[in-house]
Amino acid sequence: MKRVFKDKPLTNLSLRRFEKPSGALADVSRRFCISIGLLQPGDSRDVVVDLFSLFLRASKIKRYLTINEIYSYFAGLNKRGIARSNIRRNMLRLKSIGFIEKTGNGYRVKEWLTLSELFNEYVQYKVNPTLSRIDEYAKLIDSEGN
Repeated sequence: MKRVFKDKPLTNLSLRRFEKPSGALADVSRRFCISIGLLQPGDSRDVVVDLFSLFLRASKIKRYLTINEIYSYFAGLNKRGIARSNIRRNMLRLKSIGFIEKTGNGYRVKEWLTLSELFNEYVQYKVNPTLSRIDEYAKLIDSEGN
């Protein structure tokens, strides 16, 4: 039986550029999350933005968060339809891109880094290798096209 090759990306990356940041912190945080692909434009459910903001506030005072504290925080927001499974799924997304980590004391922003440091690490981890691979494709196409 003949094997069919399917194009499956090793990494999927979405980056979006908005106008210069201005407005309320919640709006800027939302645009940041959309800019790096954590949230899609037009998404009405923005649990990831609230979760992300919670971790950033806790990080400023170097506070670990337990899963029960996180659930309690969302219960107090009075937003309808935020299931624990949705919170866990978004925590996994933040963890998979390297923004948060689980330690023996609870969850925290990775190594207490600032958002700027986290973003630079994210760029080095995700964007640079992706751009490098795309450049390899371009060079191969250029060399074969001659």
